[in-house]
Amino acid sequence: MAETLGSLVDKLAIKSIREFYLDKMIDSGDENFSQEELREKKRILLEQKKSLREEIEEFVASAAVSEKVLRDEKLKLYNKRETMGKVGGVKGLSEGIEALTKKNFDLWQLEDEARREDVPLEYIGQVKRKIDAANQQRNDLIDRIDELFEEKLRSLKEA
Repeated sequence: MAETLGSLVDKLAIKSIREFYLDKMIDSGDENFSQEELREKKRILLEQKKSLREEIEEFVASAAVSEKVLRDEKLKLYNKRETMGKVGGVKGLSEGIEALTKKNFDLWQLEDEARREDVPLEYIGQVKRKIDAANQQRNDLIDRIDELFEEKLRSLKEA
């Protein structure tokens, strides 16, 4: 899969959420990891975020001057058609990025809920359905960001 702006933003959002939770673990003195391990994980994460931010900047600059792949058609066929593409209300890039970041945060919380061991499996199944729906929305937001970016570049080149 070629990277697109949407997929790169998605990765950065996930890393930012991971940093948020890693900071909470460091602050609370998580019992599963030593402070040294957590600080090393954060160091690595910050390096990854820096590289990803640079990649996003390079992607945008390159897309502005060349014929770069701006969209990557998703071939996921496991969701019901009526659940797909439900993010048309997103009108601008920054709005799409914000919505994608929030959706990733929602997904993270749902995944945490699905890992609970103190609830019946039926409950976990219900959470899994919510994860599937949220993941579809996440993919739709990635596609919408790519679509909006393509439209923005086209309008700038025509001006």
